Amino acid sequence: MLHIIQNDPEVPPGNLLDHLTIPYTVHRPYTSDRLPEIGDISALIVMGGAMGANDDARYPFLTELKNLIRSIVAARIPYLGICLGGQLLAAALGAEVVSHRWEELGTLPVTLTSAGEEDHLFSGIAETFTTFQWHHDSFDIPAGAVLLASSAACPHQAFRAGNSAWGFQFHPEVTESIIRDWCAWNRPTSDKADTLAADFSSIAEEYRATSCRLVTNFVQQLSAFCSRSISPP
Repeated sequence: MLHIIQNDPEVPPGNLLDHLTIPYTVHRPYTSDRLPEIGDISALIVMGGAMGANDDARYPFLTELKNLIRSIVAARIPYLGICLGGQLLAAALGAEVVSHRWEELGTLPVTLTSAGEEDHLFSGIAETFTTFQWHHDSFDIPAGAVLLASSAACPHQAFRAGNSAWGFQFHPEVTESIIRDWCAWNRPTSDKADTLAADFSSIAEEYRATSCRLVTNFVQQLSAFCSRSISPP
């Protein structure tokens, strides 16, 4: 089964759930929810959050989650990490996650590298596509991983580790409602809420099509993993 980790009550899976055509379970470790056992996971999506990837002291579940991510990658189970989820993937694999570097906020373009254009997760997606950014931290690319996408302000937008683990810096899951919720977190972003929402609304149809394609491509990796798992030795 596909398992989704929601790290923060205000950072839900959003429109990703609209595009899923398979059963899934959402875990919320900031409550009493336990993380799933690796033997029960056919694919894992880890969402964002207001905390940092190295904030284990304040959020002890992050240590257990990074251990799980490391095991997921080793087992070649499909993994998708979004914003914090991508940073956690990088940290779990020994790369640095740096605070207040390459910060972005708003509806902005992302461009695939040549490797990204060939990556099956981005199949059917334009070389340059528009998505939503909200991050203060950014990840380095782990040793042996492949850079898949960049933007003008943030050169590390997406990477693949091995054949089946991806980390994104950008957000493919937001809705206008989610954006307005995030804007309410503090006064500077609250003052920008209408502008940020309007900018997003202007590309919402294109954005949802890109998100749908990403989710569809990821689910295909789950199917491939399940086929490998049941094949005779």
